[in-house]
Amino acid sequence: MNRSQLKRSRILKMAFSDSTRSEKDEPFILRATKIAAVVALYWFISISMVFLNNYLLDSRELDAPVFITFFQCVVSVGLCWILNFLSKLCPGFVDFPSLKFDFRVSREILPLTVVFIGMITFNNLCLKYVGVAFYTVGRSLSTVFNVVLSYAVLKQTTSFYAVLCCGVILGGFWLGVDQESVAGSLSWTGVVFGVIASLCVSLNAIYTKKVMPVVDGNIWKLSYYNNLNASVLFIPLIVVLGELKSLLEFNRLTHLNFWGMMILGGVFGFAIGYVTGLQIKFTSPLTHNVSGTAKSCAQTVLAVIYSASSKSALWWTSNMMVLAGSFAYTWVKGLEMKKVQVPPETQTTSSQKRVTEPAPLGPFSSRV
Repeated sequence: MNRSQLKRSRILKMAFSDSTRSEKDEPFILRATKIAAVVALYWFISISMVFLNNYLLDSRELDAPVFITFFQCVVSVGLCWILNFLSKLCPGFVDFPSLKFDFRVSREILPLTVVFIGMITFNNLCLKYVGVAFYTVGRSLSTVFNVVLSYAVLKQTTSFYAVLCCGVILGGFWLGVDQESVAGSLSWTGVVFGVIASLCVSLNAIYTKKVMPVVDGNIWKLSYYNNLNASVLFIPLIVVLGELKSLLEFNRLTHLNFWGMMILGGVFGFAIGYVTGLQIKFTSPLTHNVSGTAKSCAQTVLAVIYSASSKSALWWTSNMMVLAGSFAYTWVKGLEMKKVQVPPETQTTSSQKRVTEPAPLGPFSSRV
């Protein structure tokens, strides 16, 4: 073997060596600090995004929730173009897939885009009518719909304990609706929008898996085509719903502060995809779901404190039921997945993939 062959073999050995080894060799304090920083970043972006969207949607001067959602999709497309340009300009510093519009790919992703539009539109409408405090409960049925659709579409059965967890979530949802009604702050419109949004979240997950091969499994390409399709489809909706007139009559349309908040909302909506993948990379899917549940709890508490409102014990109980049921469901599904026997070579490959790539959840949990 000559020197060049020896050099190539050494490089290949280094490239395919287990990347987890370097992480295991890190001091515990350093590793814990990194994880804490990533989780804190996820919490900050996710909570900030919800409050910012609520601020934009709650404006009495501008009643244009579809336009706000449309603008966030446009910002996401723009950020994809910017990152694509930077990846070509600084290939060693920015890693982003090459984007070249393909009409065939756009057409095949269109069914997912329709569901995606429903998801983010009804999600924002739910936030507009129920506020941040009730948002966790109002949007809590995604897990229940996951179980129902898995059985109806995929013919997959669910364990008794997982169904029991869904029962707790349903109980918390109905108790929360009842307590909002008792307090006189219930918006049935917001509740209906929340239920539809939860259904669309579940359908979005199914369609995402279905169309992923079209973009070679690349989540950022899927995000690009999805947001681009949505940006086009939103335009006739804005006109039909009369939001264009509302927008033209808006007295702060030329204010930089308004457009700055709009752009910031779009940036947060795009960034949540990245930090979701980052949190999964540094922890695990199970830990990410637990973190998301805890974040929802903190978000609810912050919303109540911010609005300086007082809630009954049963109202708080409904929130705790939803959060506990969601946490328990995640835990049960995690235990069930551990029981599945995985071949050693598949286990090694999936382990390396989890460390080196963000999990494909990102852009579709944005604004959710």
